[in-house]
Amino acid sequence: MPKRQSTVFLLLCTASTCCEGDILLLLDSSGSVSNYEFVRMLCFAAHLLRPFSLGCGFIRVGLLQVGTNPVLEFGLDVHNNQDSLQKALQSVSQLQGDTNTKAALEVAQQLLTEENIPKILLWLTDGVQPGDVDESMSELKQQGVSVLIVSMAHGNFDVLQRVVTPPLESHLYSVDIDDIDLITEDLREAILKIIHVGRLRAVHLTSHSAVLLWCPVLSAGSGCYELWYNVMSMADSETRRTLPGNSSMIKLINLQPDTTYTAFLHPKSNQRLFNTLSVNFTTLPGENVLSPVVVSVSDSGPHQIRVSWCPLQPAQVQSYIVEYGAIPSGRVQTVMLPSQENSRLLTGLDPGTEYLVTVSALYVTGEQKAISVRACTQEATLSCIPPPNLEASGSYF
Repeated sequence: MPKRQSTVFLLLCTASTCCEGDILLLLDSSGSVSNYEFVRMLCFAAHLLRPFSLGCGFIRVGLLQVGTNPVLEFGLDVHNNQDSLQKALQSVSQLQGDTNTKAALEVAQQLLTEENIPKILLWLTDGVQPGDVDESMSELKQQGVSVLIVSMAHGNFDVLQRVVTPPLESHLYSVDIDDIDLITEDLREAILKIIHVGRLRAVHLTSHSAVLLWCPVLSAGSGCYELWYNVMSMADSETRRTLPGNSSMIKLINLQPDTTYTAFLHPKSNQRLFNTLSVNFTTLPGENVLSPVVVSVSDSGPHQIRVSWCPLQPAQVQSYIVEYGAIPSGRVQTVMLPSQENSRLLTGLDPGTEYLVTVSALYVTGEQKAISVRACTQEATLSCIPPPNLEASGSYF
């Protein structure tokens, strides 16, 4: 594959899986924009945004029109798929009227407020009489908003240079309307650099599944990905997978409801070293799911066993009871624990002995659920056997 095509393919993959943020289109819809220019700008925006995945956890797109009074054509939470967005862009009507950009920017400040995600204001304008926008643009940038601008060739370039977010060469474009498609890939790449998420993400969560997404850093022939995940604080429940180098997502199934998992992803390549990515996520509650669902045993020794269980449901569980005794007829011991705990180290056990361990949840509703497991302590080694109590005795001659 030629280098340029390979780069474009990688960018499209990144746009579909590795981006998160808000993009607000600020569209000049005033009378100084001809109908032909207006339609061309809308088509350009539609083509520019086509590769992006939309919705919560991905990209949210809004459209704010500039006229005598600003009009919010659609907000950031409206369109969760491309079909919906593309139809909406095709049905936008021009406002005409004056170019009151300052009033529109005041609305934009109220829309681009989401914290901890990238935010972009993409201003599509003819650049004619942009108005006093310096202060409003400065306030937007103080909110963490990146300002990118596409202007017709006859625009007021001095004003646009002052308000755009650097670097100018990739964030400010002055182009003839008939040549606007020529900047699509460069502008999309500039957007990707802002909203690219270089981390492992968990999306599309259900009670029994989750989808993990990551930005591809390998190719089919350059290495592979090592994936492993487990219930948080229960490393012995770990599941491992090896994925091909051209992977960028995987769906995890057969998960437990209302349970927090930790997932790790490590790209392996002979060409360079990569950091291990990780993410914590919690599956959705299932219908009538009562803890405990999973009980596991770890840290086994001659005189101890650790028992753990999940999911934690502190709002529903009043307390947990752990009962354990040697099989077949050992004395049963009982430990009561608060609802915030999901692990207990059982000590004082006999070496090389099989125990029956039962974890019961007492719910605030009066219901009770219990699960039992069998566990064996390890055989005592010589170093574990206490020395005999030797006392000095005898006669001296």
